[in-house]
Amino acid sequence: MFTRIAALALGAAVLTGAAGCGSTGTDTMTPEATALTALGYQTEDLVPAANPSASPDATGRAHPRARRLALRRALRGNVEHGEVVVKTKDGEKTVDIQRGTVTAINATTVTVRSADGFTLTWTFGHPIHVIEHRTSVQPSNVTVGEEIGVAGTKNGSTPTAQLILIPKAK
Repeated sequence: MFTRIAALALGAAVLTGAAGCGSTGTDTMTPEATALTALGYQTEDLVPAANPSASPDATGRAHPRARRLALRRALRGNVEHGEVVVKTKDGEKTVDIQRGTVTAINATTVTVRSADGFTLTWTFGHPIHVIEHRTSVQPSNVTVGEEIGVAGTKNGSTPTAQLILIPKAK
């Protein structure tokens, strides 16, 4: 039952993020980035500091819509992995997301194991965006044993990583 609720909430969070109005900084994010914000990652962490459209306001806080923020709070730290179908300007897109520990990595793939034991091997997309502490880095910066968030499209049964987030250590 909880997985159904989590999946529905995750879908709502992604759809809410993808369909939001106003200039919040999330309007220009990809569906993958929006999906990672639904996992509780901060918008500021997903956007390299060089992107002025994603800068926080004068108080240092981003401007998320109240309903998006409430959904993110409800999901933060609780969702380990999921799949949603998002409507985009180019049609429907299946987006997979996962939070977990890197168990293997090479030049073309990364394998991630979530806390519940779910393991998935992601193929790197072209381009692949890897963000560590608000800085764009190379996939080679990802190491075995590191906690990451990953999001990307799914074509058939193969997930393709479009975005990897290496959050600050807690």
